Amino acid sequence: MSSSKILFITGVSSGFGRALAQEALASGHRVVGTVRGAEAKQSFEALDAERAFGRILDVTDFDTIGGVIAEVEANVGPLDVLVNNAGYGHEGVMEESPLDEMRRQFNVNVFGAVAMMKAVLPYMRKRRCGHILNITSMGGFITMPGIAYYCGSKFALEGISEVVGKEVKPFGIAVTAVAPGSFRTDWAGRSMIRTDRSIPDYDTLFDPIRQAREEKSGKQLGDPVKAARAMLAVIDSSTPPAHLLLGSDALGLVRDRLTAFAAEIDEWETVTRSTDG
Repeated sequence: MSSSKILFITGVSSGFGRALAQEALASGHRVVGTVRGAEAKQSFEALDAERAFGRILDVTDFDTIGGVIAEVEANVGPLDVLVNNAGYGHEGVMEESPLDEMRRQFNVNVFGAVAMMKAVLPYMRKRRCGHILNITSMGGFITMPGIAYYCGSKFALEGISEVVGKEVKPFGIAVTAVAPGSFRTDWAGRSMIRTDRSIPDYDTLFDPIRQAREEKSGKQLGDPVKAARAMLAVIDSSTPPAHLLLGSDALGLVRDRLTAFAAEIDEWETVTRSTDG
């Protein structure tokens, strides 16, 4: 990057958060990273004794977020970048999956990210500069059976990111929704919450999908370190995108979905127009 920045990254214990923190530190930046416990905090700060600052924070503990951001602004420095990385995937057929699992999914992936944005924006707005990266997913554009709650949360965060980007652009603040495809992280492994099967009618459709996802975990095409470098390039850009796909699989699947959507719009255009006037 062209200059040293202070990044605040949620969820730096593993996956994209850890990779991005390490690459940012290697590039000479200071990183404040959130973790869930004292041992993880110590492990993160051991990456760099002078420039890695751990903070214990659960992004669903909404009442504490503002205080953490205020403390960091006062004791570490003005935040240049917020990266909303904390999140997880829920897998389960919608009819089988309890509503409580949907609430938890949205609390972490959507409400937690929004609460973080609301906490940092007053500082960035006052300084008339800043950049927010929201880690979404290709599942914020495409869908597949068995991850309705996850895709719903990522579709929501994509839309919120785009709207907030338009709202804060006049203040010199950029918002980028980063949508990775399949990467070698713990998303489909220990980080995923799986609802138990209960309705045999879905066996033929869903069981092969669950099995394939489990077998593919850890063998995905995407390299988290290369994703981190791509995100650093976006942060360094003077004209960052509102949306960024990461991975050739995401590129192909999202393009196919948009092509199919355009074809469906054309097919039903007469009906669409028939409701006017």
